[in-house]
Amino acid sequence: MDKKTYILGIESSCDDTSAAVCCNQIVLSNVVASQDVHKKYGGVVPELASRAHQQNIIPVVQQALQQAGIAKEQLHAVAFTRGPGLMGSLLVGTSFAKALALSLNIPLIDVNHLQAHVLANFIQEPMLENKQPSFPFLCMLVSGGNSQLIVVHSAYSMQIIGKTIDDAAGEAFDKCAKIMDLPYPGGPHIDKLAKEGNPKAFKLSKATMDGYDYSFSGLKTSFLYLLRDEQKKNIRFIEENKADLCASLQQAIIDTLMLKFEKAVATYSVNDIALAGGVSANSGLRNAFTDFGLKHKKQLFIPKLSYTMDNAAMIAVAGYFKYLKKDFCAIDLPPFARVSI
Repeated sequence: MDKKTYILGIESSCDDTSAAVCCNQIVLSNVVASQDVHKKYGGVVPELASRAHQQNIIPVVQQALQQAGIAKEQLHAVAFTRGPGLMGSLLVGTSFAKALALSLNIPLIDVNHLQAHVLANFIQEPMLENKQPSFPFLCMLVSGGNSQLIVVHSAYSMQIIGKTIDDAAGEAFDKCAKIMDLPYPGGPHIDKLAKEGNPKAFKLSKATMDGYDYSFSGLKTSFLYLLRDEQKKNIRFIEENKADLCASLQQAIIDTLMLKFEKAVATYSVNDIALAGGVSANSGLRNAFTDFGLKHKKQLFIPKLSYTMDNAAMIAVAGYFKYLKKDFCAIDLPPFARVSI
């Protein structure tokens, strides 16, 4: 039987404070403390986020250890999100992880937040079948700040073949939701309303680019102009057509994403395909991805909803893979706000 290796994961890249404990790849706990304070501002306020992390991190870590049923002295390493993310938020998680690892005299493991989203497809849970992708596989990473197509050669080697050249898909969802006066975060509200609307009600322009790169700024502009022009004729246009607007916007974003993904699958010889990132919680995208996988006879992998958003379980599992290679972090390494995979 494999040796039991306990990794504590800490995630604090944006506005969720999360801690998780995994035994090898099996997640024993995954605690997330969300910050409601940002809703009234329509977006994350970095200073408020870092203050909330300071309040939340100790109780969240304590709860994760309690739920896992282990003492901190049983931990083999502490893994933490080093970046990318909000610098103030990252500093809280980084500082806590360093202090805890030092106090326990155990290794410190830095994790790239984007790689962790991809490796969320390797999270295992007790008493479940826990299928996981075979290398190499093609992954579509779609989140609030990133939209990337990645060939995953191993847990340690990932090749970006396409990315957004401007806004990410998640940004397009949230910014268009804000224009319609939907609550923050806007993505889930658009997803909910889209189920009641007609995705063909309004035609929106979609960028056509060579290769596998995405662009969503033109789609946002097209949506803004549509609302501007129609509101001149009818001041209640948004309210009277909200479901159709959400359905049309969501379909345009999904079409843009899937067009590039289909092109990549046709070029790269892979049997397995995967989805990752916060926007992979979108029901329309999950359905489109599932339909594509079934049509083309690909093994498809989509994380559970709780593992699509920012969470420490993915950090702990990513940390476990690095622990196996003894790829540890020096205590003086600072966090970073921006980086790719």
